[in-house]
Amino acid sequence: MKKTKLSGSLSTSVCALGLLLTTGCASITGDTTHPMRVDTLEAGAVVRGAECKVTNDYGQVTVKSGDTMQVRRSSKDLDIACTSPSAGDARGRLISRANVGMAGNLIFGGGIGAIIDHNKGTAYTYPGWVQLVFGKELTFDRSDEKDGQPVPGRDPVSAKN
Repeated sequence: MKKTKLSGSLSTSVCALGLLLTTGCASITGDTTHPMRVDTLEAGAVVRGAECKVTNDYGQVTVKSGDTMQVRRSSKDLDIACTSPSAGDARGRLISRANVGMAGNLIFGGGIGAIIDHNKGTAYTYPGWVQLVFGKELTFDRSDEKDGQPVPGRDPVSAKN
């Protein structure tokens, strides 16, 4: 049977579509949540069991410091407020940063996938491990993250620079 030019380009198109459907889009390849560990410190020592309220535009959850939880991904920053009867308050703002799902969208999927993942928040990730300090309000940026280590908190004024 003779292969026509049309059937060859159709095969190529089907293969390209299959490749696009299996790469990129964070809505397909990623979860709407990711793990995050929240620690609290007082005078350099870890304080376990402080009550921490974790809030972003998708809602609020409560976790005890020292625990790991699943946090809902979002394009908006995340706020954490921890309280301890003996130590007072510790506050932090976690900067939301685009993850590899967004890059995959831009390279392979085009603008539609990027818009969907941006609106759903699945193209973003927060730092995976933070240590809030009682008596301080700190900013944590995922771009400062190093594997196996807590993200260093910065004073909000210096974090803007």
